[in-house]
Amino acid sequence: MSERMIDHMSLNVADFASMLAFYERALAPLGCKVMMRLGKEVTGHAEVAGFGETKPFFWLAGTERTRPIQHIAFRAESREEVDAFYEAAIAAGGRDNGPPGLRPMYHPDYYGAFVIDPEGHNIEAVCHKAVA
Repeated sequence: MSERMIDHMSLNVADFASMLAFYERALAPLGCKVMMRLGKEVTGHAEVAGFGETKPFFWLAGTERTRPIQHIAFRAESREEVDAFYEAAIAAGGRDNGPPGLRPMYHPDYYGAFVIDPEGHNIEAVCHKAVA
């Protein structure tokens, strides 16, 4: 099984505009930005926004509901990116759910940070690289 198996994922949000603003700020340190927006007239059910670097892989869907609460981990290229993600997400209105640091219970080089977004989703940035 390849770690590139998942092509894209989406998160249901109640307040599309505020959550779009939150994720634009929180994901910017990871090089992830809005690449596409589609309205209800196109999707038939919700306004959506796709984030990515080269193609959208993470989607917000304004479904007017937050359930089910999700946990999503975004890959970071460095520990510094994890730190920057955490600071940006907190500054954008997220709540601490585990500051940047090693999580050796997963593996010795697992460096992550966890934030609860404004609607309760647990988001994480993680770097798996060893420090040289």
